Amino acid sequence: MHSPNVGVVAAPAVTAGAAPQQRTSKRRWFVVGRPLSPTSRVMLGILSFVLPVLLWCVVSYVPFVWHPLVVVTQPGGVSYFRPGMRVQQDAFDQQVAAMEKAGLAKPEGNPANPVYLPAPHEVAIAMFTAFSTPPQTRDGQWLYESLWHSITIIFWGFLISSLIGVPLGVLCGAYSGISRLIEPFTEFVRYLPAPAFGALAVAILGIYDGPKIAIIVIGTLFQQILIIANTTRKLDFGLIEAALTLGAKGRAILTRVVVPGIMPDLYRDQRILLGWAWTYLIVAELIGTSSGITWFITQQARYQHFANVYAAIIMIGIIGLGVDMVLARIGRRLFPWDQATKRS
Repeated sequence: MHSPNVGVVAAPAVTAGAAPQQRTSKRRWFVVGRPLSPTSRVMLGILSFVLPVLLWCVVSYVPFVWHPLVVVTQPGGVSYFRPGMRVQQDAFDQQVAAMEKAGLAKPEGNPANPVYLPAPHEVAIAMFTAFSTPPQTRDGQWLYESLWHSITIIFWGFLISSLIGVPLGVLCGAYSGISRLIEPFTEFVRYLPAPAFGALAVAILGIYDGPKIAIIVIGTLFQQILIIANTTRKLDFGLIEAALTLGAKGRAILTRVVVPGIMPDLYRDQRILLGWAWTYLIVAELIGTSSGITWFITQQARYQHFANVYAAIIMIGIIGLGVDMVLARIGRRLFPWDQATKRS
């Protein structure tokens, strides 16, 4: 005989089991160590850009949030007002009251932010026109010319730094004697600001690209040595013991155990250090000739074309992020066994 209560008991059991699963699903983004699903990664990645842009739009387009200035549209009876002129809100209100009291035409205007904070659509237009219209000044450069020149500076500076820093870092991490010989001085030099060597670099290398490359090398080389040495020391010592047990000696341990063992972490270190090279670029390009993205930014700021300034800065970020994403994808192909590389 079938019990009439079987269906009644089974139904709450299904509901009770679904509730924890639903709660877990809602909190899946905030579980320590749990990898995100591909959909969640895409959603959160898009949201990380949408939120700052949304805040920028609110500040730019909503008058009562922050619009301390007024753009004059009609000067009225104010002799020094001109259409398009930006004045403080208090000064504009005083002139409105003064013209009203004198019986003259009152000035008119629209709330606005300072000239150094253009709206998103202005920056988007500037980004397009920077690639499609000639420079407005005789000594100006196309944006793509400035970007390409800066990319070459980054490439050579970081390449030279890596050719020296990576081997030294691995040796310092693998051999205590070499570490003690090199790292104390490296620790000292890394606290010296790279821009301080600018005048010396110009005196030695001239006024062209040499000093800029030298600043990037100085700014990243000593950091590379210390970071890569620390990464090398984190290698599981059990791997070295196993190699010794199997008869490996000297150089074979370094080339066939240490270097392959640290390669995924070393690759991630280089991706991070490449971002530092971009940071030093701005300082490096203030030295010497008038070229590069820093020169473009400086020239546009001089003529108060701040939309072009923002466009150039955003382009640096786009190029840097694009390169890092490509390197991350390459890393997942090169090191498919490394879990940290998969999450990057």
